[in-house]
Amino acid sequence: MSETSEAYIVEAVRTPVGKRGGALSSVHPADLGAHALSALMERTGVDPGAVEDVVFGCIDTVGPQSTDIARTAWLTAGLPEHVPGVTIDRQCGSSQQAVHFAAQAVLSGTAGLVVAGGVQNMSMVPIAAAMSPPYADPFSGSEGWRARYGAEEISQFRAADLIAAKWGIDRAEMERYALASHQRAAHAIECGAFGAEIVPYREVSQDEGPRHDTTLEKMAALRPLREGGLITAALSSQISDGAAALLIASDDAVRRHGLRPRARITHLSARGDDPVLMLTAPIAATAHALKTAGLTLDDIDLVEINEAFASVVLAWQRETGADLARVNVCGGAIALGHPLGATGARLLTTLVHALHRLGGRYGLLTMCEGGGQANVTIIERV
Repeated sequence: MSETSEAYIVEAVRTPVGKRGGALSSVHPADLGAHALSALMERTGVDPGAVEDVVFGCIDTVGPQSTDIARTAWLTAGLPEHVPGVTIDRQCGSSQQAVHFAAQAVLSGTAGLVVAGGVQNMSMVPIAAAMSPPYADPFSGSEGWRARYGAEEISQFRAADLIAAKWGIDRAEMERYALASHQRAAHAIECGAFGAEIVPYREVSQDEGPRHDTTLEKMAALRPLREGGLITAALSSQISDGAAALLIASDDAVRRHGLRPRARITHLSARGDDPVLMLTAPIAATAHALKTAGLTLDDIDLVEINEAFASVVLAWQRETGADLARVNVCGGAIALGHPLGATGARLLTTLVHALHRLGGRYGLLTMCEGGGQANVTIIERV
């Protein structure tokens, strides 16, 4: 068991994010994950046999995503059989949590090199597939749940509408935010901002989600997803396919393997909030993380907060006072998509590369998660 006081991100890569039914829709999730893993090993030049664990996020682990996709993807990549893998589910934050578990292993001294990431093919395995017949939702039939929360509808779409109402966020404001997300993503693609982080999958080299021709008028014409609600498809993250992977290393492993880290993980935490509102936890989680790290938002150069819905980001901004000019500068999931189990790793990958490209020091990542949870990761460029 080695001693270490640091957890470094040595490298971070991702596939392009494909849209529903797009160019990646028929790619087996194991092959998507394997593509990111192979690229990560090639870029770092590290001996794959020295990796001590592979921690991957994935949701709806049924069919091609079942039976520990972390292990399957590693083996599919042709990498050493003696390296184990484990798949975790913290809902939308699964691969961000994968990074946290990898970093905790390194910080504890129980591992020196751990791969973290995530994969999701939502075209192949539809969202909520794990709740499809013969299975019901995870709450029905639970006496304890009903005693605590009643029979209220537990739905991300309802939660997004409830948040908009609670914080007084109107549809026009959300549509302006969504349009800005597409515009930022389109600009990032045009100027090659994602070039260093994306590993093309065959002929697919760019994210497919951004809509270059969307307008406020087009958004305004859409019907809400729920009767009487405000949230439309344009104000929601896109159903997507993709994978991402990062190599997490101790300072001892960095020295032994001659690695050059890109960032240091300075803080990691997770907090919970109301599971009915579901998507509000990034507010409390951000406050907790900054206080624990001895930082303020003024110290943070770039923020990535997952755009599950426009109302989520705008409510978080109201509470934190964050400058949106520093938030999701390359666009977010409304434009770039949200391949559930891969998104946390995708966002962290984008954050690492953006800090290097723009010369920032600190970056913060947070995202809302099912069950009313949120992870926060703070990194420092090295």
